[in-house]
Amino acid sequence: MTRTALRICPLCEATCGLTLTLDDDTVTSARGDRDDVFSAGFICPKGATFGALDADPDRLSRPLVRRDGRLVETGWAEAFAAVAAGLGAVTAAHGPDAVGVVLGNPNVHTVAGGLYPAQIVGALRSRNIFSASTLDQMPKHVACGYLFGDPNAIPVPDLDRTDHLLIIGANPLVSNGSLATAADFPGKLKALRRRGGRITVIDPKRTRTAEAADRHVSLRPGTDAALLFAVVQVLFAEDLTDLGALADHVTGVEEVRALAAAFTPEAVEGVCEVPATEIRALACELAAAPSAAVYGRLGSTAVEFGTLCSWLVDVLNVLTGNLDRPGGAMFPLSPTARAPRPAAPGKGFTVGRWHSRVSGHPEVKSELPSAALAEEIDTPGEGRVRAVIALAANPVLSAPDGHRLDRALAGLDFMVSVDPYLNETSRHAHVVLPPPRPTQSAHYDFAFSTLAVRNTVRYSRPAVELADGRPGEPEIYARLVQILSGAAPDADPAAVDEQAIARLLARATADPLSPLHGGDPAELAARLGGRTGYERRLDLMLRLGPYGLTLDKVLAQPHGIDLGPLAPRIPEVLRTPSGRIELAPAPIAADVPRLLRSLTERAAGPVLIGRRHLRSNNSWMHNLPALSGGTNLCTLQVHPEDAARFGLTDGATALVKGDGGEIEAPVEITDAVRPGVVSLPHGWGHDRGGTRLSTAGLHPGVNVNQLLDGSRLDPLSGTAVLNGFPVQVSALPDLPGLRGLPASG
Repeated sequence: MTRTALRICPLCEATCGLTLTLDDDTVTSARGDRDDVFSAGFICPKGATFGALDADPDRLSRPLVRRDGRLVETGWAEAFAAVAAGLGAVTAAHGPDAVGVVLGNPNVHTVAGGLYPAQIVGALRSRNIFSASTLDQMPKHVACGYLFGDPNAIPVPDLDRTDHLLIIGANPLVSNGSLATAADFPGKLKALRRRGGRITVIDPKRTRTAEAADRHVSLRPGTDAALLFAVVQVLFAEDLTDLGALADHVTGVEEVRALAAAFTPEAVEGVCEVPATEIRALACELAAAPSAAVYGRLGSTAVEFGTLCSWLVDVLNVLTGNLDRPGGAMFPLSPTARAPRPAAPGKGFTVGRWHSRVSGHPEVKSELPSAALAEEIDTPGEGRVRAVIALAANPVLSAPDGHRLDRALAGLDFMVSVDPYLNETSRHAHVVLPPPRPTQSAHYDFAFSTLAVRNTVRYSRPAVELADGRPGEPEIYARLVQILSGAAPDADPAAVDEQAIARLLARATADPLSPLHGGDPAELAARLGGRTGYERRLDLMLRLGPYGLTLDKVLAQPHGIDLGPLAPRIPEVLRTPSGRIELAPAPIAADVPRLLRSLTERAAGPVLIGRRHLRSNNSWMHNLPALSGGTNLCTLQVHPEDAARFGLTDGATALVKGDGGEIEAPVEITDAVRPGVVSLPHGWGHDRGGTRLSTAGLHPGVNVNQLLDGSRLDPLSGTAVLNGFPVQVSALPDLPGLRGLPASG
């Protein structure tokens, strides 16, 4: 029987609405939902292959348990019993800190990933938590934590109304946007140009976004913070600052003026390789725009000064009066956020409540750096990590020094992985618990609704029913919560959701500012709608949210509900001790001398940057034939001048050496990268044995992060430096292949 079903695409941050055509339970086509209130029919190549991903024959359908050194299929009851036995043995002998939890990027794309990881961590009570955040956006969380008192209060560009968009280290025409959830980012940029607006891109590569810009500033990678500081200096020196409506809500302006004084355009032009005149033009254009938004992403976060750069992005938004106003950078209001409260000072943001065992890295947002995971496992001594719970994570490819982590995971006492694939990380697990196909899963964007450039609410139920006895991803996560809480592995998982509901209702009914204050928790729980525990939790969160919604109201509008454009939220959003935007926080100011010293330092050789592909998303999209080939290739992009200098020819193989090892990669000569810069994409290296990734294995590529040993970190956030690090490049000598071998010495 042929039918259609609506679905929110879970494959990137754009969260586009899809219309699926199904023959029985098989997706035969996926197209954009023209009536979707957020995406209005937009779709990218990834979304168009939804059916191929759903039906990928390499997806695991049954759990795997390691027996006699081999992973074999088993039943769900046996798998959960093995998890309980394995984790129970480690925690009984060594305590909860002997178990590390690793959270991967896909968690923010699922209902289960939005609701249960915090409960898993809470039940375990381990301090060894690692996530993709310290390989990506943690500097933005830290900067916003210090500025606004809440690390999750991240302003996004008001794309539909801005007159000037300054993009640094981002390529949204390819990535579809990140930390700025915007379906049809290309269409929004075209609309900006049509209404007379201006786009400036700061990037060492001539990306698709840079090609579409009015001005492309090609700087040396890793110098973004110095460049932005020079723009700040010009704003002060030429009396171009105007805080506007923010004036009564900001402290620290004069301190920022003093910090910026040394970063004149002339002082930074040498290290940034951007003329002082162009830096002044950037400042003047930004200040003159009727409205403007500065937006930075991975190229400005996963760098040596990632937190400083993330801070400066919003310093510029504040100094030009563009923070929290239409057309500027604004704070979304999620439908499941807590209802707005009266403005009041808060506790603010701190780090370092505990430190990692081996290198003493400070905790940041309850996490330790992902770059420290390997050493926490393989360094002997009291307190080492002996077991790992990997939730939709593939750190062997995403974290620095995959070889070391690969060996460390192989030596664990126990590992459980929740993953649909047997990949480079999950192949080490003692138990693999595969979630069902995307068509069999519900979808609500808990994370991305807090980053959306327009406030909407959408929810899609599963398009295909689960087979009897086949647990959904929420049940898999709930059973992990129960196991870690000491319950029997066959206990009713519904208790996890009911306990979460009871706790939330107890807090809400006792809170005088809650819409449910004074109510009876049992009576309120009985009113909740939804077919499942996770739907009941979603219904409660919507009821407690700012829009007076219920799950039934959302379900009645299958294409979503438009909740309107972003609106000003200051001072209500602020939770700093002063109740104001604290523009010059002490930890940030203390790191500025390090940046100042960098103005006289420069690596002699080339530096390496990553890049995104439209038909890829980290390591988990390389197994679909429809998304392979074309430009989605793992090549080393090299400027023609550098190719001549290194003795490289197009299509030949280059040897690239870094702190953590050396790799071989095919050369692609292009003037899209500037001289002195080479580029490799992230998430490749599918050449390890023991995986079940048949398509990815045909074109494995190389793991760019093997060039790193984990020692290069942004000290304020613990984020790995994945962009702008020095490498050595040469033509491959006529020797046997050395692919991926660790560096000697």
